[in-house]
Amino acid sequence: MVFFPSISRTISSSLRKVRFLSNIPENTVYGGPKPQNPNQRVTLMTLRQKYKKGEAITMVTGYDYPSGVHIDMAGIDICLVGDSASMVVHGHDTTLPITLDEMLVHCRAVARGAKRPLLVGDLPFGTYESSTKQAVDTAVRVLKEGGMDAIKLEGGAPSRITAAKAIVEAGIAVIGHVGLTPQAISVLGGFRPQGRNIDSAVKVVETAMALQEAGCFSVVLECVPAPVAAAATSALQIPTIGIGAGPFCSGQVLVYHDLLGMLQHPHHAKVTPKFCKQFGQVGDVINKALLEYKEEVTNGSFPSSSHSPYKIGAADMDGFLNELQKLGFSDAASAAAAAAEKIQTS
Repeated sequence: MVFFPSISRTISSSLRKVRFLSNIPENTVYGGPKPQNPNQRVTLMTLRQKYKKGEAITMVTGYDYPSGVHIDMAGIDICLVGDSASMVVHGHDTTLPITLDEMLVHCRAVARGAKRPLLVGDLPFGTYESSTKQAVDTAVRVLKEGGMDAIKLEGGAPSRITAAKAIVEAGIAVIGHVGLTPQAISVLGGFRPQGRNIDSAVKVVETAMALQEAGCFSVVLECVPAPVAAAATSALQIPTIGIGAGPFCSGQVLVYHDLLGMLQHPHHAKVTPKFCKQFGQVGDVINKALLEYKEEVTNGSFPSSSHSPYKIGAADMDGFLNELQKLGFSDAASAAAAAAEKIQTS
């Protein structure tokens, strides 16, 4: 019994030492978020800080590992794996045909390449409209199987606002989308800009507000007049990301292929939006390279000796020719000998 006070004092002293040595503030459960630096992942906190400072947020839509790497290296804030892959990658006329399984393949590929940006996956048409359970289940798959940090869904109808709220309440970050919502082209009558009359303009602002109320951390404004986008941006307390919506949003998004000028053939004019600035002419470079490749293969100048790097020693070559002769492949032996001589002299 006499040892207990001593033990108690020892434990108490140890606890004081542990607390003294800890770098975790006493009023926190865990260490809490650390300050961001350019080598760390972009988080919602990063975006909120940029928004509060009035710094523009950059977003690019990518669909595969190479685009993810490029977006990462450029320091883009958000990489959106969009259902526009249906048109840009798969060649459909609309975003409607792409499936959730196809989207998950794109998400995983992008996630392997983009390590820094906030990764956002689109919920494809038909995967979240039926019920809040369907919406949450789909969003969970996009994070767990797709490797995304957040999801994006197209707003407008009350059921979609409800879906956004349910997904947020499930612990998943959501970006809303208003204006031209490509999944709704059936009722919109095609890819038509929105907000061009009083009722439509008011609806854009009201829908954006409803998505904010549902818990979305940002809203994409697509193909609306700049003053309407400015009004929505002013009314909201979350960032707006514009695409064809003028310069008054909190940030901008463009499709990887569009901004690079990758799709140059007239056939692709239907998927190249008029609001897009082409910051490169990559399509022309690709076409030129493919034509040169075809020509050099046709005229025999590729591959040359410099692109035939794998050698066989003289002794092994002689043995190889002898074995071919023994097997009765005289023509093959002659071809091999001629090739060796040509490679050596070229």
